[in-house]
Amino acid sequence: MIRQVTETEPAVVAALERLVPQLSRTAGRPNLDAVLAGGAVRLLVAEDESGEIVGMLSLVLFHTPGGVHALIEDVVVDAAARGLGLGRELTVEALRLAGDAGARHVDLTSRPSREAANALYRSLGFVERETNAYRYEL
Repeated sequence: MIRQVTETEPAVVAALERLVPQLSRTAGRPNLDAVLAGGAVRLLVAEDESGEIVGMLSLVLFHTPGGVHALIEDVVVDAAARGLGLGRELTVEALRLAGDAGARHVDLTSRPSREAANALYRSLGFVERETNAYRYEL
């Protein structure tokens, strides 16, 4: 089951602390209160049959003079639950929410080494863009 998190719950905090390190070794400790308070992030979680949170996705929605922008971040499914279609379910729900919010497109990035994730995104209709991605380290 996919659901949107709207308030801080101990089970969600514990799940994020377990899932985020599987996504990035350099990520800091998740601050769910800050994520939810900001208003721009729709945090989606995937639960297994027992109700345990085994996946997550952050949909970032923001307005600029150019319109509504949508960005998918932090997609991760627990190693033990991969291959069950949960990444697809999370992404499809994020696409629905972005469309409902008025976004014309949804952007995301994925490292080339994440072959299964890249195959998933292509199968859902995402198209690789020719662009320069820049990062400034603080």
